[in-house]
Amino acid sequence: MAIYHLSIKIVSRGKGASAVASAAYRAGEKIKNEYDGEIHDYTRKGGVVHTELLLPDHAPREYQNRAVLWNAVEQIEKAKNSQLAREIEIALPVELSKEQNISLVSDYVKKQFVDNGMCADIAIHDTGGGNPHAHILLTMRPIEQSGEWGAKSKKEYILDDNGDKIILKSGEYKTRKIDATDWNDQSNAEIWRGAWTEAVNAELERHGHAERIDHRSYERQGIDQIPTIHLGVAAHQMEKRGIRTERGNINRDIEVSNSNLRQLKARLVKLENWLKEEIANTEPPTLADVIQNILERREQTGQPSRYTTINNLKAAAHLLSFLTSNKIFDMAGLEKKITSMYAEQSAINDELKPIDRRLKTLNENIKQSGYIKEFSKINRVYQQQKPKDQPAFFETHRRELTLYQAAERHIKGVLNGREKIPLPAWKAEREELTAKRNRLNQRFYALKDEVKEVEKIHRNVYDILREETREAQRTRTQGIEW
Repeated sequence: MAIYHLSIKIVSRGKGASAVASAAYRAGEKIKNEYDGEIHDYTRKGGVVHTELLLPDHAPREYQNRAVLWNAVEQIEKAKNSQLAREIEIALPVELSKEQNISLVSDYVKKQFVDNGMCADIAIHDTGGGNPHAHILLTMRPIEQSGEWGAKSKKEYILDDNGDKIILKSGEYKTRKIDATDWNDQSNAEIWRGAWTEAVNAELERHGHAERIDHRSYERQGIDQIPTIHLGVAAHQMEKRGIRTERGNINRDIEVSNSNLRQLKARLVKLENWLKEEIANTEPPTLADVIQNILERREQTGQPSRYTTINNLKAAAHLLSFLTSNKIFDMAGLEKKITSMYAEQSAINDELKPIDRRLKTLNENIKQSGYIKEFSKINRVYQQQKPKDQPAFFETHRRELTLYQAAERHIKGVLNGREKIPLPAWKAEREELTAKRNRLNQRFYALKDEVKEVEKIHRNVYDILREETREAQRTRTQGIEW
């Protein structure tokens, strides 16, 4: 089934990332980074089914070479915190063939990015596990018509009411930064997501597939559902092999919550529709009258009837107790009770969403902190190796060192300048949020029990009204025969 996924990330030197390393990994190639001399070899990486470089017409032709392009990017960016590239990661529809997906991605990238002046490096991954996706690396700096790199931004003097430059206490003129392009405009994210949705749906329709995707959130689509998180390649492969992952566990919890919410909403809708129909078409008795009717008929007839579904006086007393405790005296009161159930359901849903999002972040932070602690010793040994011995040592301990370096980049980005990892605080917050989530679930199941009670009232009232209608019809029929 076609799914929607489009994420936008920045490859930043300030977070320990490299444009050359990113390009080498995604394309499954070996490229040397001329900026720091490090060689990135990912030639053994599997699942890379297609790579392609798309350039604006005025870009130098040598940039068709992946190593030349991204080394040029590394060289032009001098700052230690430079933004080197923008990455767009998109899920590809499994309904389309490899060739159809390649054409789909290339056309989308050309229209949205290359035609606007960006160089684009496409890598399509598909390991055969049902998760085909594309990585698109985009340049952040414009290229002039001469083929030279242009400036990302320029300074503009801020003028006072008289049109004169404003002098600061430092003696310098007050300025503001003006971007050379609109590529960093936040509104582009919505444009790119919407364009991908349109491109995929048009391609699915062109090839006769009924499936469609939607880039809007569940909330914007009017769907009461908690979104699951993206598994990622590693977690997806582990789940496929039957290995449960933290991300997979989060998604399973979310799916259970969504299933419960869907079932509860369906039952509430059914009850609400029934109430509207009954109120519109009949002059219903009060619920107290209904219960009294049950008691009287049981006393008077003493014979089994349709009312045995109420389990005689015990059930009638139970229903009366429920109505009394909830201060429900008539059909309008029952409708009000159902409305309050809807409000409770929405409140639970609204509270669960941010909790699940934060738990996802905390779980990731704690996991990455664990990698740093687990592999810090092997990383120290690696750093102590002579430069000529480091490549061999890295290959021997590739998994540990790769996890450590990725975790270090992740934590550095989270800390944002702070030095100490607040692991106890993260764990305490996770424990608190987990307890809150459990309390919400308890509220949910209590609400579910209340819905059962109202459904029971629904069935019994309906049976009574139907029996009375039949009795009236029998009376009329006997009168005609007489």
